[in-house]
Amino acid sequence: MPRQIIATANAPSSPLYSQGVKAGPHILVSGIVGINPSSGSLAGETIHQTRQALTNCQAILQAGGASLDDVIEVGILLTNPADFAGLNEEYAQWFASEPPARTVAKLGVELPGLLVSIRMAAFIT
Repeated sequence: MPRQIIATANAPSSPLYSQGVKAGPHILVSGIVGINPSSGSLAGETIHQTRQALTNCQAILQAGGASLDDVIEVGILLTNPADFAGLNEEYAQWFASEPPARTVAKLGVELPGLLVSIRMAAFIT
């Protein structure tokens, strides 16, 4: 099954990874951070970077023909575990009912100002 690279100007990008990859009914979204794609800057200095990271993931899913309703798994990396409650507060607004499977772990790489990275897997039919 051939894979299709998903790319959109509505989310941050890098030459080091694909924003997303579609293979058959599966879409995998890379670990995406809270960078505003218009400005190229992090969306603030608080865990509210989560909102921008989720917005970016949503844009990648849409570019691949999917939506948040198709997400089956989310992986979240936090720089500071103390931000867990703030993460959950924002996350609950995006996945209010029947949320996907989820993991949360500590981000091992320290990047200045970066608080959260979110990856997703979706299944579309």
